[in-house]
Amino acid sequence: MEVIGDLPRELFLEILLRLPAESLMRCKYVCKYWHSLITNPKFIQLHLNYNYNNNVCVLLKRCLVTCLGQKENLLSLVCGNGFSFENLDVDLSLYRKEPCLQLLGHCDGIICLSNYRDYILLCNPATRESMVLPESCLPCYPWIRNLISQTTGLGFGYDAKSHCFKVVRIVSYWEELRGSNLPHFSRAEVYSMGTDSWKEINVTVPAHVRYSPCFETYFNGAFHWYAMDDNGNEVILSFNMGNEEFQVIPMPSFISMHDHSICRSLLVWNDCIALLIYPERGIEKSFEIFVMKEYGVKESWTNVLTIGPLTRVERPLVFRKNDEILMEGSHGQMMSYNLRNKEVKDLPIYGVPKSFSTLVYVNSLVSVKGGNQMLDQRDNTDFGW
Repeated sequence: MEVIGDLPRELFLEILLRLPAESLMRCKYVCKYWHSLITNPKFIQLHLNYNYNNNVCVLLKRCLVTCLGQKENLLSLVCGNGFSFENLDVDLSLYRKEPCLQLLGHCDGIICLSNYRDYILLCNPATRESMVLPESCLPCYPWIRNLISQTTGLGFGYDAKSHCFKVVRIVSYWEELRGSNLPHFSRAEVYSMGTDSWKEINVTVPAHVRYSPCFETYFNGAFHWYAMDDNGNEVILSFNMGNEEFQVIPMPSFISMHDHSICRSLLVWNDCIALLIYPERGIEKSFEIFVMKEYGVKESWTNVLTIGPLTRVERPLVFRKNDEILMEGSHGQMMSYNLRNKEVKDLPIYGVPKSFSTLVYVNSLVSVKGGNQMLDQRDNTDFGW
């Protein structure tokens, strides 16, 4: 069977792999054969692999102020060497009306968003497919007086063993009259796309998630939060999506802890987790970068670099390439800093100050509804040609 005239099938496949998901969504309606090919899980995996190797972008969420004075979310992509960017048209009612909507994580073209109260959404911006997750399975303990529950941690990732996307949720419970900054106890549940349901996991949550700007990070098959253990020590709390277990990763012992004038952010740099330490306020800011060269080993933390002092910079956002970091300016403008030549650039991307959040992102056809189960990359299944 000829695909397009005398064009070899392998070349036809290579052409399709280079198209963005938005174009492929239209192409699949050309004919039944194209539809069968483009919706084939093997093709979806090949398309994803191609984009991971060639078309990694930065997904940016920010808030803008409308002409009526209301805040509205906007998703944008920052791509290419020339900082080209495009705004994404995502039709989500919650996304539009929730100015505090959090961008929780990205995996294989799917992003997770939540208002940290009652909605958690999975969305593929390229295919415009989205899904609101079912309600929590955790109990409310109505028989315990003065007990307040709150979602303190959310994370999104991929279980490579079961080939399934998962969301983990940590709920902490406070006694209203106890007067402690730490919760009375915490419980955890996991949503699996394969079953479209939540289950409580019978594990101890060994630390209490706290807020720190630009800290929550998915890396090495695990999601990471800034946290405090029962002894008041600052730690990194991680959750492995495969074995569904928590782990406490120590902070570097040679940085100043318990100093609330200092911010901590966790990013991924050169295939390692990198901790950035910088002042919360100040006209000039310096950013110390500590890299954990051996994952999970406290002694491997190394102070590798100091950026600055820089003016007009609020906080780091994401490493775009190994030698470049995107940062939020103090007046709501995105900036870039080149680690090699130490050059700072103002980018033509603006938003409400402190509303910026970013993720490393790839364009994909992966379904948020579990219809396209990702295949093991060793799978040699062909397309039936």
